[in-house]
Amino acid sequence: MLYLQGFASNLTSAAQRLMPLGQTDAQRTLSRLAPICQRLVAETANAGSSDLCSNIFLSDIAAMTHETLQPRLFQS
Repeated sequence: MLYLQGFASNLTSAAQRLMPLGQTDAQRTLSRLAPICQRLVAETANAGSSDLCSNIFLSDIAAMTHETLQPRLFQS
């Protein structure tokens, strides 16, 4: 659950920088996402490792290519 909440927070933070989204609206958005995160946790509670790992490899590859993208949204 904490991973999903952190992921949603990161996306909301990016949305605040990319569009006119204030802090109150961002918090409201996160509040609305909480039930969805809870449902996803419940749905995947009994998933096996093969269910969870099928997309991790592609996600890692996509993350590795971020630094070479042009243009980058946020430089760190």
